[in-house]
Amino acid sequence: MVEFYGEIMRRTLFITTALALSTLTLAGCSAGVSEMAPGEPQVTLVEEAADGRSGTADSLIDGGIAYDTGIAETSREVITTGFMSVTVTSPEDASSDAIRITESVGGRVDGRSQYAPRDGDRGSSTLTLRIPASELTATLDKFKELGTLQEVSINSVDVTMQSRDLEARITALDASVERLLALLTKAEDTETLIQLETAISSRQGELESLKSQKRYFDDQVAMSTLTLNLVSVADAPSVEPDDFFAGIITGWNSFVAFFAGVLVALGVLVPWLVFAAIIAGIIVLIVRAKRRSRRAAQASSGEVATPTAKATKSR
Repeated sequence: MVEFYGEIMRRTLFITTALALSTLTLAGCSAGVSEMAPGEPQVTLVEEAADGRSGTADSLIDGGIAYDTGIAETSREVITTGFMSVTVTSPEDASSDAIRITESVGGRVDGRSQYAPRDGDRGSSTLTLRIPASELTATLDKFKELGTLQEVSINSVDVTMQSRDLEARITALDASVERLLALLTKAEDTETLIQLETAISSRQGELESLKSQKRYFDDQVAMSTLTLNLVSVADAPSVEPDDFFAGIITGWNSFVAFFAGVLVALGVLVPWLVFAAIIAGIIVLIVRAKRRSRRAAQASSGEVATPTAKATKSR
């Protein structure tokens, strides 16, 4: 009987111990889950002097706050910009079509420049468009249908780290401002009150600056920036006259163009003609000199031969 009751007591003690350990384990897990929600930045406030314990204003402002930022893994954030040039028949009409296409996908126009015709073309137009990043590729395909594509370039910059850093700093400053506001209600002296208000004002200004930067990043990521250049080419001039007066004008223009071409040709040939004249003059002088020397030689040989012939005849 003693052994039987001893065995029962041992089993009871084992079951009680197991139940106690299970309870402690479940309590620890529940506490861990409640304190650290996955995917959210965790901010832990260390309360000092909040319940009346001693502490200076500086320790209340700077020494009483600690934070831990744990950013969950999310998708990449990319800022996309691009440039596109299209040759169109009418830049004004093509600009209206491009604006309509942009607004149909939820985009907007941030800038528009229109240029007057020159050198025989029909002008040009430059648009600065903000297009949702998810619709950029489809919108580019629609822009290609406006005319003949000349150039397109797309650039992307990954700003995921900068954006996450801003989120962490904003979260920390939010918690800091809330903590300081709570301490402000418990301040008992004027000096502490002034220091707390100064710190709150400074951190709220920095917080607004960070939020402004974050809004700018979010807008740049969500809406891609595209510069669309719409240009036109000059029309070829008509070469065939369609009436009598047009024929006269065409004939006169041809006449003037002919003599203008002749004058241009003469202008081009003048240096060569001068050079050829100089060479010809030199050649003429050389030929004349040779002829003179030949004649002089013949004359001298004739004078020598004459007395010899006379002596022969006398004999």
